[in-house]
Amino acid sequence: MLAVYSTAGSVMGQCAMCKQAASSNLDRDPTSLAKNLNTGILYLMAVPYILIAFIFRKQLVALWRSWRGTAQSEDTTL
Repeated sequence: MLAVYSTAGSVMGQCAMCKQAASSNLDRDPTSLAKNLNTGILYLMAVPYILIAFIFRKQLVALWRSWRGTAQSEDTTL
């Protein structure tokens, strides 16, 4: 979640039509809600990935441990 907020300024998470509407609205009124449209879209995009990671956390941890174990055993044999 923190990564989404830290990169929200540089990452463009909007479709072309939303970006155009927000840009024209932002040019007319700098204090409009269009300033936060990109952050909101990125937030909505991140939630499903976080939920999937939470649901499959045991499998992800097992995969990570097996990968780390394999990588460490290969490093010691070299």
